[in-house]
Amino acid sequence: MWAGLLAVPRRAGLRLLLRRQGGGGAMRLQAPQFQALFTPGLRSVAELFEKKNYELRIAGGAVRDLLSGVTPQDIDFATTATPAEMKEMFTAAGVRLINNKGEKHGTITARLHEQNFEITTLRIDVITDGRHAEVEFTTDWHKDAERRDLTVNSMFLGLDGTLYDFFNGYEDLKNKKIRFVGKAAERIQEDYLRILRYFRFYGRIAEKPGDHEANTLQAIKENAKGLAGISGERIWVELKKILLGNHVNHLVQLMYELDIAQYIGLPLDGNLEEFARVSKNIQNLSPKPMTVLTSLFKGKDDVTNLDLRLKISKEEKNLGLFLMKHRQELTKGPGPEPLRPYQDFLMDSREANTNSKIFELLKYQGEEQLLKEMQEWTVPSFPVSGHDLRKMGVSSGKEIGTALQQLRDEWKKSGYHMDKEELLSCLKKV
Repeated sequence: MWAGLLAVPRRAGLRLLLRRQGGGGAMRLQAPQFQALFTPGLRSVAELFEKKNYELRIAGGAVRDLLSGVTPQDIDFATTATPAEMKEMFTAAGVRLINNKGEKHGTITARLHEQNFEITTLRIDVITDGRHAEVEFTTDWHKDAERRDLTVNSMFLGLDGTLYDFFNGYEDLKNKKIRFVGKAAERIQEDYLRILRYFRFYGRIAEKPGDHEANTLQAIKENAKGLAGISGERIWVELKKILLGNHVNHLVQLMYELDIAQYIGLPLDGNLEEFARVSKNIQNLSPKPMTVLTSLFKGKDDVTNLDLRLKISKEEKNLGLFLMKHRQELTKGPGPEPLRPYQDFLMDSREANTNSKIFELLKYQGEEQLLKEMQEWTVPSFPVSGHDLRKMGVSSGKEIGTALQQLRDEWKKSGYHMDKEELLSCLKKV
């Protein structure tokens, strides 16, 4: 398949090399980001496993990232050792074990040299219900890879850099193809959330929209209803990542075509035309997921229904309602002060986080230059106080309140430029 030395496409200024080992088919990764993983903690872990003759490899997403030229944020390890064997080994070596919640699923977390190492015993799924799986431990790397969702996530990497790829994940990664391991329907029925994971990784890896295999889309459509049994919290985690990935307009349109939307809290009659417009305008502005999603909504009920299904945060719900209320009425001003309506709104507002909501509104509207100006604008402080008015002889609390409001109005008309003296001279004239 490969000859001699292979170069993975350059990303972020990094060049990765896979070299064929001897006359066999094994390939070995040679890259600075791979070597950078070998901290004192990992070296210590590796030594413990080697002494016991337990196999230890990097698994899943970290392998995908390394092969893509990306330094992984999280590293998961897989091993032939059982949880009991790992506990005995680490305890004997005086290594601290933390977070024992994952133990029943085969995961042990060890802490060495101020670093956590999450290590999971190879597994096969014995019983699955579309949400959870009962597992059985194994020493067969192929069987563990077989139970994973996508080919690009099914690879292992030995600590010597050897790549173990049972389902052509590296080939798919090079070609920017997203495929399920084995039969798509079987993988989906093991955990219906994999439908959304397919979309997420498509947006992350695929080069262009619409490059799907017909049988994959058919399997997704036939199993979409299974998402109804998945918790809202799990769906929202995946959906947020989809909304911030590539090809988001294509992927959301596809969710409607494949009858997914109704099971994940999206409106049945979502405004796909508005979504297409906003997702195009917003793609380089680092929006919040809710800012992108709100463009699908036609009324407040859409936000409420989303919240009921996905259990979004109060902040996310408030942002959605804010954008729906102001996306058409709060727009840039005419003439030389296009930012003025947004500044006035912010100065008049008594709500918390209004500035961040206005930033998201400007992103929604595609106003890149105004967004930059608004982010650089320092909110001015009103220069006059009640104490200033008392010194001028205004003693009644009611009169002070009225006068301060009049001065605020004058200050606002001036574009917040008038200073204390100028404002107080206005009061004298009155």
